[in-house]
Amino acid sequence: MRDLTPDRKTLDPIEIASRDEIETLQLKRLKWSLKHAYDHVPFYRESLDAAGVHPGDLLTLSDLAKFPFTTKADLRANYPFGMFAVPREKVVRLHASSGTTGKPTVVGYTAKDIGTWADCVARSMRAAGTRAGDVVHVAYGYGLFTGGLGAHYGAEKLGCTVVPVSGGVTPRQVQLIEDFGATTIMVTPSYMLAILDEYRAQGRDPRESPLEVGIFGAEPWTNAMRAEIEGAFDMHAVDIYGLSEVIGPGVANECVETKDGLHIWEDHFYPEIVDPETGQPVAEGERGELVFTSLTKEAMPVIRYRTRDLTRLLPGTARSMRRMEKVTGRSDDMIALRGVNVFPTQIEEQVLKIATFAPNFQIELGREGRMDAMTVHVEAAEGHSDASERLAASVQLQSAVRDAAGVKVAVQVSDPGGLPRSQGKAIRIVDNRPKD
Repeated sequence: MRDLTPDRKTLDPIEIASRDEIETLQLKRLKWSLKHAYDHVPFYRESLDAAGVHPGDLLTLSDLAKFPFTTKADLRANYPFGMFAVPREKVVRLHASSGTTGKPTVVGYTAKDIGTWADCVARSMRAAGTRAGDVVHVAYGYGLFTGGLGAHYGAEKLGCTVVPVSGGVTPRQVQLIEDFGATTIMVTPSYMLAILDEYRAQGRDPRESPLEVGIFGAEPWTNAMRAEIEGAFDMHAVDIYGLSEVIGPGVANECVETKDGLHIWEDHFYPEIVDPETGQPVAEGERGELVFTSLTKEAMPVIRYRTRDLTRLLPGTARSMRRMEKVTGRSDDMIALRGVNVFPTQIEEQVLKIATFAPNFQIELGREGRMDAMTVHVEAAEGHSDASERLAASVQLQSAVRDAAGVKVAVQVSDPGGLPRSQGKAIRIVDNRPKD
């Protein structure tokens, strides 16, 4: 892989500013954001008043812990435009979640917000190793999902040539990557595995592809999957983080020269880590739930938004801004199985260690008698058709999951290509347990 470390002269000065400079800017912007939300969003005015705090009570950054949280339920309760801090006529773009578990969460952007978002994504892409003039293949979904358009505007802002292919039609994805000479791809990591399968199905060597950088997000993925993708394509695989409620992709990104966690763009987003059960801030460096407060958003400021993502904050390395450790689970995708907490990424790590299996997997939850049961569905890798080999690998996976996660699972192995392929976020858990 080619060294793609960016020239520090191309970085925004705030990226490498001193911590004092960063925190001074954060405090100034945080005071503005709290007042903006309180003055213009009835929900925040009522929430802060009920908690007995006022924007003027924020004198230091640590004072933010006195303010109440915002949750996804709050956003849904104020559907569609109740969280906006500007008149709807000033909102130039709307995005929304799928709303599969209730009303969708709607987010709005002013023209300035769109510019801020593009700046953050462009900064993220530059950190990942992408350069002006590169061809960027955007295979995130377009539409109400923030991924496609967020990546698109950021790539244009950086000065790249954008291929807005969106998801699906995997053979065409490969054809366009090759024909247009894409050097960067932006896509979910699970769909990148489907693209890898298609390369092999077409008899192409993925290591000969023009791709140099993959910027992967929208779902948790492990360092083991990074190694799988980097080895297959001879490319850099870098993590991007964001969520629509905060702005979209581009809240944080790994730097290609270190790949040691995602630097948060702290001039726009203030992070905290809290205990997911108590809501209290944890000690520096401890793992917990990630909480964000926006510092510059006009249309829809968010105050202490609970992301449900589990991670920890670390000092900066390649940049002065703090890093968040790779998100490998969410408090709301944790599986409680017979008293043991299990995350899908724990299963993924063990699947990727066994050469007999392809990287695709799915977890099925069911009920055996009075007890919950888990079946891990995997598929054999190409060239691994021997039944005895598959059986031995199944036993190996059962043992590895038991040792790593502390639970007993069944394993079912299908033929290559036997599991459904994701064209967006992977569906890792199928819960067939009776709804008692």
